[in-house]
Amino acid sequence: MFSSPAYAQAAGAPASSSFLTSFGPLIPMIAIIAIMWFLIIRPQQQKVKQHAAVKKGDTVVTGGGVVGKVTKVDGDEIEVEIASGVKIRVVKSTLTSVRGATVANDRA
Repeated sequence: MFSSPAYAQAAGAPASSSFLTSFGPLIPMIAIIAIMWFLIIRPQQQKVKQHAAVKKGDTVVTGGGVVGKVTKVDGDEIEVEIASGVKIRVVKSTLTSVRGATVANDRA
C-alpha cells in the first residue's frame, strides 16, 4: 500500500550541483533588498544628514508648510523667522526640506 521512497526518486539522475541551482533562489531576495535600499533607506539617511546639518541662515520648510529662515539652532529645536520680527520654535524632525542659505520672506 505504501510506496518505498526509492520509487519516488528519478532513475539515474546525476547529483550535480551548480551555482545557479544552489544560489538561484537567493537572487530575487538580493534584488529586493537592493531595491529597498535605493528607494527607501538611502533617501531617508540623506534626509537625516540634511536635517542634522541645519545652520543659522538656512531656509527651511516645516511639515505644516511654513517657510522661514533659521535664526537659532538649539539641539533638537530650531528657531525660525517666518516674518519680520515673528519667530517660532520648531522641532528639527518636523522639517520637510532644507533649502540652504537663500533669502526668505523678502517678497514685498
